[in-house]
Amino acid sequence: MNVAKSGYRVFSANSSAACTELAKKITERLGVELGKSVVFQESNRETRVAVNESVRGQTIFIIQTIPRDVNTAIMELLVMAYALKTSCAKNIIGVIPYFPYSKQCKMRKRGSIVCKLLASMLAKAGLTHIITMDLHQKEIQGFFSFPVDNLRASPFLIQYIQEEIPNYRNAIIVAKSPAAAKRAQSYAERLRLGLAVIHGEAQCSESDMADGRHSPPCVRNTTGHTGLELPSGKQQAPFPGIELPMMMAKEKPPITVVGDVGGRIAIIVDDIIDDVGDFVAAAEILKERGAYKIYIMATHGLLSADAPRLIEESAIDEVVVTNTVPHEVQKLQCPKIKTVDVSMILAEAIRRIHNGESMAYLFRNITVDD
Repeated sequence: MNVAKSGYRVFSANSSAACTELAKKITERLGVELGKSVVFQESNRETRVAVNESVRGQTIFIIQTIPRDVNTAIMELLVMAYALKTSCAKNIIGVIPYFPYSKQCKMRKRGSIVCKLLASMLAKAGLTHIITMDLHQKEIQGFFSFPVDNLRASPFLIQYIQEEIPNYRNAIIVAKSPAAAKRAQSYAERLRLGLAVIHGEAQCSESDMADGRHSPPCVRNTTGHTGLELPSGKQQAPFPGIELPMMMAKEKPPITVVGDVGGRIAIIVDDIIDDVGDFVAAAEILKERGAYKIYIMATHGLLSADAPRLIEESAIDEVVVTNTVPHEVQKLQCPKIKTVDVSMILAEAIRRIHNGESMAYLFRNITVDD
């Protein structure tokens, strides 16, 4: 393809060489070259971007993978988008395979919905469209004031199961918590396999974190509403008919597995694998219940902290993730980690958006719960 006449450019906003690998694979599939730009960190850690070619009137795709230094990657993307906006680019489309801060999409106590803040910052910087993959919650798309294409990695992971896991017909899809049951059911239906759900956890899960909007106030007297205390020390009479019911504490049941995993291959599916403590605990439970092999399938392999060592020492046989997040260092530390390439679907999404073609083909056979 003649880059000069293609009408669009593809840039990488990463300053790290390890993070540009996905961008190179995408441009190779598209038959174009990466745009000429320089992204670097100055000695005082400020981000500087220089676009070294004309982008006037063109559609620009910025590919940004998110390394461990999340905040630096976000600033690189914002500064690159703003530089292209001020250079009179027609459209600026962000290709962000793993969208950062996606777990902070709900109000927790007196915190904030950081994901909404990031969406507003991207729009202000000049982005007009986003291509991402497997958002932690699909409702995140509502935070944006411009279109969002939320691609799915499940076809690639399902293909890996069918081609790389011996005797996968003897497998069972496992949800490590009831919250992940819908995703697991989607995999099980397409693979025509059984489904198991791990119920009960040793520690609080994300869904059980206290939400400040529903937290009851501290009550000194649990027998009823005794009225309001005035500055003078006297009590004002309570409102008539008000008596709050007792708030019963939520208790988690002991860990159980709903479904028969004895003598089966257990395949745990999720969207993100970061802190692997929950996965290691789930693998131990499945081993106790008779599963003879355990696989973890996830879209985004963040694998922070001691994740490679914990996986290597655990009952997990293999962890399969896509290349939405760079994890080459973790693979060197743990040979159990395998990678599935998703550059094909990202390149096809770029091609279809530029040509004004329908994106429906990329979502064929994808269920609502996936």
